[in-house]
Amino acid sequence: MKKAAIILAALLVAPVSAVAQTAEGQASGGLSLSVTDESEWQDLGIAIPAFPAQQDVATAAAPKTTGALGVELARIITADLKNNGLFQPVGPDALPRIAFGEATNPQFGRWTPLGTEMLVHGFVRAASDGQLTVGCYLYDVQLQSELVREGYVVAPSDWRRAAHKCADLIYSRLSGEDPFFDSKIAYIAETGPKDNRRKRLAIMDSDGANHTFITSGSSTALTPRYSPDYSKIAYLSYNDGNPRIYVYDISSRSQTLVAESSNPTFAPRWSPDGHYILYSMAIAGNTDIYRVSSAGGGRPVKLTSSPGIDVGGSYSPDGSKIVFESDRSGSQQIYVMDADGSNQKRISFFGGRAATPEWSPRGDQIAFTHIAGNFRIAVMSPGGGSLRHLTNAWQDEAPTWSPNGRIVQFFRTERNSGKTSLWQVDLTGRHLRKLDTPEDASDPSWGPVRP
Repeated sequence: MKKAAIILAALLVAPVSAVAQTAEGQASGGLSLSVTDESEWQDLGIAIPAFPAQQDVATAAAPKTTGALGVELARIITADLKNNGLFQPVGPDALPRIAFGEATNPQFGRWTPLGTEMLVHGFVRAASDGQLTVGCYLYDVQLQSELVREGYVVAPSDWRRAAHKCADLIYSRLSGEDPFFDSKIAYIAETGPKDNRRKRLAIMDSDGANHTFITSGSSTALTPRYSPDYSKIAYLSYNDGNPRIYVYDISSRSQTLVAESSNPTFAPRWSPDGHYILYSMAIAGNTDIYRVSSAGGGRPVKLTSSPGIDVGGSYSPDGSKIVFESDRSGSQQIYVMDADGSNQKRISFFGGRAATPEWSPRGDQIAFTHIAGNFRIAVMSPGGGSLRHLTNAWQDEAPTWSPNGRIVQFFRTERNSGKTSLWQVDLTGRHLRKLDTPEDASDPSWGPVRP
């Protein structure tokens, strides 16, 4: 999608200009929370009624009228805020409807008796060219003031993005953290018996909607990763038994061959600047980590050389270090090295095995798979301390971070059937949920916030 697909309408979105409030001096008022990784959800009494339409007219969006669209927008915002584990909002199905003029002129008296502290209003307006304008407002009911507002002009096909952008706005204003709802997830869609699985590359929105299959399944696809600028996906493909690393360009739907070999190849990963891709390759029984230009055609640079199996590789956010797994000590453990391959050192010393490390976008934690009986998702500090388990199932593995570093996504394998599915858990470990996918799913990769 081009960057122009969603346009900020800023403060020019008020549906009734005569009652539109100015934002000057209001953004700094009201409630401001600082949410840490250990926080419980904050029940602020957030009410999100249906967004009224200026006129209930037909649109090209999936909800066929602007009135129906306003209900769905509020439902998506409610689900976003509820599913992240911090808030318990009340959505449009349990709330009274508001008139179009109330979007910018809330009747605070009707919400106070309901125990509402924060009020989310919005509106939907259709233009003659088919474009949709969606307004989003957050009010502090006790102070009777507007905290923040924004508007979005979107094509009918992008109406869900307006809801996610509104949820991001509210989440950031109330939590003080970076947003993450308007993002996408790449993963591997799986079908067939467990000894003969068809695996193809797929993408979806962060809430599990809008699934798209990128590859046909004629060749096996594995371990996708979004580029830092969201324009491409790197993934591993096996065709005729030979591994190849491709970079798929999302806008042009074309792909570039980055690396190929007759040797087993694993786990392509981007550098933070998008210039390089890390991967692992096995030669004569020894597996090492290599770096190659993401543009294709470059000569791979070998970063590790210890006897054993060195796999994975995830850059720190600043690009200065790489975390990876290695069995050079006798079992799978987590190591860190400088980006040029120097200063390799082990950081996991807590028993069991450790695999699939992924550095947090914040830089303060590393998520990984802890194998000690079961496979569990865990996090630790970059120095190897402060181990915490986030899940406790039979086989959870391959963590990937939300863009703001608050939620970890992974895939779970059922013990007997071998069926796989995507799950999310927040950093408290208390808020776990499954994402619905049309097929079994594995190898998730959470992309950055969309431009």
